[in-house]
Amino acid sequence: MSKTKGLIVLLCSAALCSHDLHAQPRTMGIDELLSLADANSQSIRAYTTGTEAAGEALKAAKANRLPDISASASASYLGNGRLWDRDFGNALTIGMPHFGNNFAIEARQTIYAGGAIDGSIRLAELGRRQAELDREKNRQDTRFELLGCYLDLYKLNNQARVLENNIELAQRVIADMRARREQGTALKNDITRYELQVECLRLQLTKVTDAATIANHKLTTTLHLPVSTLIVPDTAMAGAEVAAEGEAYWQAMADMGNIDIKQAANDIEANSQKARLERAGRLPKVAMVAADHLDGPITIEVPALDNNFNYWFVGLSVSYDISSLFKNTGRLKQARLKVRQAAEMHSLARERVENAVQAGYTNFMTAFKEVDTHEKNVQLADENYHVTNNRYRNGLALLTDLLDAANAKLGADLALADARINVIFNYYRMRYLTHTL
Repeated sequence: MSKTKGLIVLLCSAALCSHDLHAQPRTMGIDELLSLADANSQSIRAYTTGTEAAGEALKAAKANRLPDISASASASYLGNGRLWDRDFGNALTIGMPHFGNNFAIEARQTIYAGGAIDGSIRLAELGRRQAELDREKNRQDTRFELLGCYLDLYKLNNQARVLENNIELAQRVIADMRARREQGTALKNDITRYELQVECLRLQLTKVTDAATIANHKLTTTLHLPVSTLIVPDTAMAGAEVAAEGEAYWQAMADMGNIDIKQAANDIEANSQKARLERAGRLPKVAMVAADHLDGPITIEVPALDNNFNYWFVGLSVSYDISSLFKNTGRLKQARLKVRQAAEMHSLARERVENAVQAGYTNFMTAFKEVDTHEKNVQLADENYHVTNNRYRNGLALLTDLLDAANAKLGADLALADARINVIFNYYRMRYLTHTL
């Protein structure tokens, strides 16, 4: 059975080594990670395109201030006319020039539209602002998602190092047991039980390695790096000072920077503009009009004159949709209610953000306490392991005591590594909640 296990471990190790032969290690810090995310993330690119489209919509809205110019031309065949008395008697055929032509050019410049044009432009500006906020929100989401994956990879690498150290320590214990068995002071069963412990550690290491491979693949594909790239998180960040600040600081940062609050405020103004547009629909429209026409033949005379007739005019045009006084009432009320709803959603967004920041800050402070606790646990677990190991070697402790001490040491080491990463994660989570990441 032990030979079979050894063969399986050997094959797994060979597979891992063959995979690593093609890997290209690349040490990457958080700043570089975030820069690559901005430059290469497909999600951010898509939202950038949406921002550009909103910019073009704004240009189209501003173009409504320009005059409308139209031109038309036509050619036609005219049949002969028929002329009757009022009782449709005495029919007479009237010869007509058979070629008809028409050319017209007209220009119209809106002078007053009740604020509809300016309102449409302002609404397009707010649409572009909303697209920019959507892009920035997506950028923050993408950065935080990749950062979480990056810290997971860092955590998994730390776990792998802890497991490797514990495997090495266990193998030294096994070597010592074998030496003692040759002297008749240790049992083969003790060695077997500790070998089983090593196999469990190796299996755990394999699972951690596989999880790290998955995290690495997600980072490389999202950042559009070569698939063979092996991202190595910068270990220097574990020793970097993390500024905790106070809750009031983070609340102020969220109030100024949180995008959800900004989007809610943008919605208030956008709905206010829609309400103004509905009111503008109930006001008259005034425009300056100029036109030039060239028609032929002149058919208002009998017989028709085979001539071209040119005329032009310039003046003011006033139009008023009287039906809007009773047709737009419901839409205007709806627009006003939308403004009130947007204001309520803005208050709700501020409330949610405040609660999220408070909860995040509390977890942030807890993370510091966890590090202090786990550092003490590691110290105690190390002392306990060394004492138990010495007692076992002197025949004063059972193997189960040594196994328990080893498991306690492993658990303490892993918990400390996770706790240190958790502090960094909670710090960047606070920056994410305030959208200053």
